[in-house]
Amino acid sequence: MIFNTAKVMSKGQITLPIDIRRNMGLKTGDRVALIYDNNRLILMNPAVYAMETLQKEMEGEWEKAGIHSEDDINELLKEIRDEVENR
Repeated sequence: MIFNTAKVMSKGQITLPIDIRRNMGLKTGDRVALIYDNNRLILMNPAVYAMETLQKEMEGEWEKAGIHSEDDINELLKEIRDEVENR
């Protein structure tokens, strides 16, 4: 964990400390997601945030669709490919 502080400027801007930018792999022009929850501010890579959100929303959907193993996934892919080829 990295702890650091940043000063809020007159227009609400802050400068992210270099150690945080380096650890997050941020460079000039990159976008970040800011999530405010329960009196905490979380700074994330937007793609990671989107993936985590999708994973939460999709939780349990595999089971509902009857997919319980890699073999089930492969069978579903085969069916979809066959369907596409026969159009």
